[in-house]
Amino acid sequence: MDFLMSGLAACGACLFTNPLEVVKTRMQLQGELQAPGTYQRHYRNVFHAFITIGRVDGLAALQKGLAPALLYQFLMNGIRLGTYGLAEAGGYLHTAEGTLSPVRSAAAGALAGVMGAYLGSPIYMVKTHLQAQAASEIAVGHQYKHQMFPPQSWKVALAAAMVSGIAVVLAMTPFDVVSTRLYNQPTDAQGKGLMYRGLLDALLQTARTEGIFGMYKGLGASYFRLGPHTILSLFFWDQLRMLYYTYTK
Repeated sequence: MDFLMSGLAACGACLFTNPLEVVKTRMQLQGELQAPGTYQRHYRNVFHAFITIGRVDGLAALQKGLAPALLYQFLMNGIRLGTYGLAEAGGYLHTAEGTLSPVRSAAAGALAGVMGAYLGSPIYMVKTHLQAQAASEIAVGHQYKHQMFPPQSWKVALAAAMVSGIAVVLAMTPFDVVSTRLYNQPTDAQGKGLMYRGLLDALLQTARTEGIFGMYKGLGASYFRLGPHTILSLFFWDQLRMLYYTYTK
């Protein structure tokens, strides 16, 4: 569960931070091995880079490399935090007296970090190549011509649906947990719930008693149930829309 929870949490954060990763990549490649003042600065600062990329490459370019970024975050953080969590749960971070050992904690963190970085490095390379791709007038660094999917490919809709499935599950699982408990709670003779007064009360009681992880119970099952449903719904919608426009022109 530690692997899944930490990986999905990192993916959720990545949906919001990936545009900053695109900007960071472009700014780090700008002026590569060139003396200051000898090259054109397409990106003067973070805010200028956001505006320039959105204006020239389009707003969608701010999410370039999102698919490998999500996979990288899931693998790296899932392995890193999951491995550390297993070491902590197994008692390997404590001495024989039961006190937390800084040396063991540091060693476990370092080992988990190395494992995550090693397995995630190839995906990070692909992510960097995709995020560096830009229109010729604002291109920096070497421009690889990777293309994950051909234009109008069904794989584009499939990948987009997989990403949206993660976002939906992260946002909706707490409400799904609460709705399940509200429906399942015992009632009195008048049909009034005996455990929860309503949605907000159920949320507060669950968070207070079971912690944040209690709000995400059944997260894996939710994704494997909701994920395919979201994927297939968006996939079929996209394909039907393409067929409609093809035969109505």
